[in-house]
Amino acid sequence: MTDSLVSAASTTSLPAHLTAPASRYVEAGLRGAANTVRAYAGDWRRFTAWCLVHELAPLPASVATLAGFLTELAEAGKKVATIQRHAAAIAKAHELAGADSPTADKQIKVLLKGIAREKRARIKQAAAFSLASFRRTVKSIDVATPAGLRNRALLLLGFTGAFRRSELAALNVEDLTFDEEGLIIAFDQSKTNQTGQADEKAIYYSPELATCPIRSLQAWLRVSAADRQTGPVFVSLRKNNQLTSRRLTDKHINLIAQHYLGAGYTAHSLRASFVTVAKLNGADDSEIMNQTKHKTSAMIRRYTRLDNVRQHNAGKKLGL
Repeated sequence: MTDSLVSAASTTSLPAHLTAPASRYVEAGLRGAANTVRAYAGDWRRFTAWCLVHELAPLPASVATLAGFLTELAEAGKKVATIQRHAAAIAKAHELAGADSPTADKQIKVLLKGIAREKRARIKQAAAFSLASFRRTVKSIDVATPAGLRNRALLLLGFTGAFRRSELAALNVEDLTFDEEGLIIAFDQSKTNQTGQADEKAIYYSPELATCPIRSLQAWLRVSAADRQTGPVFVSLRKNNQLTSRRLTDKHINLIAQHYLGAGYTAHSLRASFVTVAKLNGADDSEIMNQTKHKTSAMIRRYTRLDNVRQHNAGKKLGL
């Protein structure tokens, strides 16, 4: 968020030559994923600007100050998820500064619950698609162009690997190991792997060429990475389909997914749909977690999009 917040993170009793590195380690341990850091930084700037206008202290903030800010967000029509994220950013700023956060107060918790209840808003989740519709979408992509080859590989890899869009954007050619059994993708950091420990995902061959994630990826790499062994897997293209060396951004990946999947879907739908389709096909939570890298079964239940009462129902298994 700001350097001043980190410097207050309980390192004053250390020897002078250790204070700076200790603060750096504290920041790394608390700050979270890159996308979260950016969102929290913007939220914190908005809160501090609001406090400046109203001549209130942002750090440490009082319960009354936070309640006023959150109420103003609600009255301005902000989504429940946005309001909750602002509260989380303010809590993180206080944590980094070693100060007690007003978000821990019962009054704030009741306020947030009341805002959610009055708005009657459920946290919006990325929609999941059916396997049949996804197959049709992928098979309809024109792969006579580099853009088509890239986008087909991107969608198939995102789905079969249950990748977040930030993880897809960060993939490098050197992360890929192909063999006769399939593909192993190594990645060092993700939203749930903040410490950079080695982690892997396994991708398998599919019988049909047009929907095989491995052969689709290889076809794209023959065009985009034939003369290199390192660097980004997915790169941007100029309007005339000329390759660049620029890494495709996670925002661009989201636009590609929305273009092919249609309204109501996002790049995160690839990950959500992996969980849903796998559950419908009998995969247990541990198998799914081995690919998604979720830490708990509770997160798998949250990701499972089984809104149709007939999709996943024990009534099919009564044996009558």
